[in-house]
Amino acid sequence: MRAIHDDFQCHLQSKSQEIIELFTDLREYVFKLYPDSNELLYHTHALTALFTISEKMSDGFCMIPIYTKHMNLGFNKGTLLDDPHQLLKGTGKLIRHIPIAKKADYRNNKVKNLILNAIALAIEDMDFPTKTVGKTISKIKK
Repeated sequence: MRAIHDDFQCHLQSKSQEIIELFTDLREYVFKLYPDSNELLYHTHALTALFTISEKMSDGFCMIPIYTKHMNLGFNKGTLLDDPHQLLKGTGKLIRHIPIAKKADYRNNKVKNLILNAIALAIEDMDFPTKTVGKTISKIKK
Protein backbone atom coordinates (compact mmCIF):
# COMPACT_ATOMS: atom_id res chain seq x y z
CA MET A 1 0.00 0.00 0.00
CA ARG A 2 1.36 3.38 -1.03
CA ALA A 3 1.46 5.91 1.82
CA ILE A 4 -0.86 8.90 1.59
CA HIS A 5 1.21 12.02 0.84
CA ASP A 6 1.60 14.44 3.78
CA ASP A 7 0.14 17.36 1.77
CA PHE A 8 -3.04 15.36 1.20
CA GLN A 9 -3.13 13.78 4.65
CA CYS A 10 -3.24 17.13 6.43
CA HIS A 11 -6.47 18.06 4.57
CA LEU A 12 -7.91 14.55 4.75
CA GLN A 13 -7.75 14.64 8.57
CA SER A 14 -10.46 17.31 8.60
CA LYS A 15 -12.97 14.88 7.04
CA SER A 16 -15.20 12.43 8.89
CA GLN A 17 -13.76 9.06 9.87
CA GLU A 18 -16.23 7.38 7.51
CA ILE A 19 -15.00 9.46 4.53
CA ILE A 20 -11.35 8.82 5.46
CA GLU A 21 -11.93 5.05 5.60
CA LEU A 22 -13.86 5.00 2.31
CA PHE A 23 -11.22 7.10 0.57
CA THR A 24 -8.39 4.90 1.86
CA ASP A 25 -10.12 1.71 0.77
CA LEU A 26 -11.16 3.04 -2.65
CA ARG A 27 -7.65 4.36 -3.28
CA GLU A 28 -6.20 0.95 -2.42
CA TYR A 29 -8.76 -0.69 -4.74
CA VAL A 30 -7.69 1.53 -7.67
CA PHE A 31 -4.01 0.77 -7.01
CA LYS A 32 -4.75 -2.97 -6.99
CA LEU A 33 -6.41 -2.66 -10.40
CA TYR A 34 -3.54 -0.59 -11.83
CA PRO A 35 -0.46 -0.67 -9.55
CA ASP A 36 1.64 1.45 -11.95
CA SER A 37 -0.76 4.38 -11.85
CA ASN A 38 0.50 7.77 -10.86
CA GLU A 39 -1.49 9.75 -8.33
CA LEU A 40 -1.82 13.51 -8.78
CA LEU A 41 -3.11 15.35 -5.72
CA TYR A 42 -5.11 18.58 -5.81
CA HIS A 43 -6.95 20.77 -3.33
CA THR A 44 -9.32 23.15 -5.10
CA HIS A 45 -13.10 23.03 -4.62
CA ALA A 46 -12.54 19.41 -3.56
CA LEU A 47 -9.66 17.42 -2.15
CA THR A 48 -8.87 15.18 -5.11
CA ALA A 49 -6.67 12.20 -5.92
CA LEU A 50 -6.42 11.76 -9.69
CA PHE A 51 -5.13 8.43 -11.02
CA THR A 52 -3.29 8.63 -14.31
CA ILE A 53 -1.17 6.49 -16.60
CA SER A 54 1.41 9.28 -16.94
CA GLU A 55 2.36 12.42 -15.07
CA LYS A 56 -0.25 14.41 -17.02
CA MET A 57 -3.78 15.23 -15.88
CA SER A 58 -5.04 14.60 -19.40
CA ASP A 59 -3.98 10.93 -19.11
CA GLY A 60 -6.12 10.41 -16.02
CA PHE A 61 -8.54 7.50 -15.92
CA CYS A 62 -10.34 8.08 -12.63
CA MET A 63 -10.36 10.34 -9.60
CA ILE A 64 -11.65 10.51 -6.08
CA PRO A 65 -12.89 14.00 -5.24
CA ILE A 66 -13.74 14.49 -1.59
CA TYR A 67 -16.18 17.28 -0.78
CA THR A 68 -17.28 18.55 2.63
CA LYS A 69 -19.51 15.59 3.47
CA HIS A 70 -19.39 13.22 0.50
CA MET A 71 -17.10 11.78 -2.15
CA ASN A 72 -17.34 10.38 -5.66
CA LEU A 73 -15.49 8.04 -7.96
CA GLY A 74 -15.05 10.17 -11.06
CA PHE A 75 -14.13 9.16 -14.58
CA ASN A 76 -12.28 11.72 -16.71
CA LYS A 77 -13.76 10.37 -19.95
CA GLY A 78 -16.93 8.92 -18.46
CA THR A 79 -19.12 9.80 -21.43
CA LEU A 80 -16.89 7.63 -23.63
CA LEU A 81 -17.19 4.56 -21.40
CA ASP A 82 -19.64 1.76 -21.99
CA ASP A 83 -21.99 1.96 -18.97
CA PRO A 84 -24.59 -0.79 -19.50
CA HIS A 85 -25.74 -0.61 -15.86
CA GLN A 86 -26.12 3.20 -15.95
CA LEU A 87 -23.94 3.72 -12.89
CA LEU A 88 -22.41 6.99 -14.07
CA LYS A 89 -24.03 10.30 -13.08
CA GLY A 90 -23.43 13.83 -14.28
CA THR A 91 -24.12 16.18 -17.16
CA GLY A 92 -20.66 17.40 -18.21
CA LYS A 93 -19.20 16.95 -21.69
CA LEU A 94 -16.78 14.21 -20.54
CA ILE A 95 -16.64 13.66 -16.78
CA ARG A 96 -19.05 11.30 -15.05
CA HIS A 97 -19.08 9.99 -11.49
CA ILE A 98 -20.47 7.39 -9.13
CA PRO A 99 -21.55 8.70 -5.71
CA ILE A 100 -19.71 6.79 -2.98
CA ALA A 101 -21.35 6.25 0.42
CA LYS A 102 -20.28 2.68 1.22
CA LYS A 103 -17.82 0.05 -0.02
CA ALA A 104 -20.54 -1.79 -1.93
CA ASP A 105 -20.84 1.29 -4.18
CA TYR A 106 -17.49 0.41 -5.80
CA ARG A 107 -16.37 -3.04 -4.65
CA ASN A 108 -18.31 -4.91 -7.31
CA ASN A 109 -17.68 -6.23 -10.82
CA LYS A 110 -19.72 -3.50 -12.52
CA VAL A 111 -17.49 -0.73 -11.18
CA LYS A 112 -14.35 -2.83 -11.56
CA ASN A 113 -15.15 -3.19 -15.27
CA LEU A 114 -15.71 0.58 -15.61
CA ILE A 115 -12.32 1.27 -14.02
CA LEU A 116 -10.58 -1.31 -16.21
CA ASN A 117 -12.26 0.13 -19.32
CA ALA A 118 -11.22 3.65 -18.26
CA ILE A 119 -7.62 2.47 -17.89
CA ALA A 120 -7.69 0.87 -21.34
CA LEU A 121 -9.14 4.05 -22.87
CA ALA A 122 -6.47 6.21 -21.20
CA ILE A 123 -3.72 3.94 -22.51
CA GLU A 124 -5.23 3.99 -26.00
CA ASP A 125 -5.52 7.81 -25.97
CA MET A 126 -2.04 8.50 -24.54
CA ASP A 127 0.12 10.55 -26.91
CA PHE A 128 3.56 9.51 -25.65
CA PRO A 129 4.85 6.76 -23.37
CA THR A 130 5.38 7.95 -19.83
CA LYS A 131 8.64 8.07 -17.95
CA THR A 132 6.83 8.36 -14.61
CA VAL A 133 5.38 5.18 -13.14
CA GLY A 134 3.91 4.52 -9.71
CA LYS A 135 4.55 7.98 -8.26
CA THR A 136 2.47 10.25 -6.08
CA ILE A 137 2.80 13.89 -7.10
CA SER A 138 1.35 16.65 -4.94
CA LYS A 139 0.00 19.72 -6.71
CA ILE A 140 -1.32 21.07 -3.39
CA LYS A 141 -0.04 24.55 -2.59
CA LYS A 142 1.36 24.88 0.88
